[in-house]
Amino acid sequence: MKGLKYILDRFYLEYDFAGRMSHDPVRFPHRYQDPLDIEIAGFLASSFAYGRVGLFSVVIEKILGVMGKSPYAFMLGFDVTEHRKLFAGIKYRFNEHDDVLCLLYLLHTLLRDYASIEKAFKSHYRAENRDIGSALAGLMNTFLRTDTSPVYGKDMKPYGLRQFFPSPENGSACKRANLFLRWMIRDRDIDFGIWNSIPKNKLIIPLDTHIARISHCLGLTHRKSQDWKMAVEVTRSLMKFDPEDPLKYDFALCHHGISGMCKGKKETETCEGCVLRQS
Repeated sequence: MKGLKYILDRFYLEYDFAGRMSHDPVRFPHRYQDPLDIEIAGFLASSFAYGRVGLFSVVIEKILGVMGKSPYAFMLGFDVTEHRKLFAGIKYRFNEHDDVLCLLYLLHTLLRDYASIEKAFKSHYRAENRDIGSALAGLMNTFLRTDTSPVYGKDMKPYGLRQFFPSPENGSACKRANLFLRWMIRDRDIDFGIWNSIPKNKLIIPLDTHIARISHCLGLTHRKSQDWKMAVEVTRSLMKFDPEDPLKYDFALCHHGISGMCKGKKETETCEGCVLRQS
């Protein structure tokens, strides 16, 4: 494990974070200076961060483009009837137009009740808990208990809406939600650290296919299902290398997979040149 720690630390220290940021949804909240705008832009960008970057980036651009200079101010004043036409035709994969509209409506309702996503999240956060799992589940439940009749005509939660709000309670790896939390809580590299009262070592890694594959190759997990338990196991393994900031390795490892440099299985030719290969 000492050898792997040395390799991961070197990979992290030498990684070109700024160069890869243009290929990552974190670039959207980096357009803003006000922490409240960063929070809203980050939440929306992470909500659509599944599938191909080129496809979901177009959707995020459209949504933020409608909101103008301050996504936070726009969301505070959001009105389903008045603004429905502004988002006409915007949909993405599993998320139909009304699902996207309802995402915005639920976010508006949360801001009306709590003033910020951070305050809503912290209402469920307990410092004695080992990680943010229960707080994340509480936040998702807060969103989904809202009456959606103003959007759908009746209180319903179709799959395209629920897909925006995964929960550890359902076993989901919660990749996009954990990505958002990493952006908000970590205070290094490309992350913002604007939720500064929650320790970085409470975070759980945003587990996607790339992280799962690389984690198997490196022996960070032995689980087969890409679920919340795997995300926790990978995080606990990384915590052995950095107990205070285990997710510092996440961005570099994920983009190592996205770049195609890791195939997720041991292939002699590919692995020979891998920077993560232990000699």
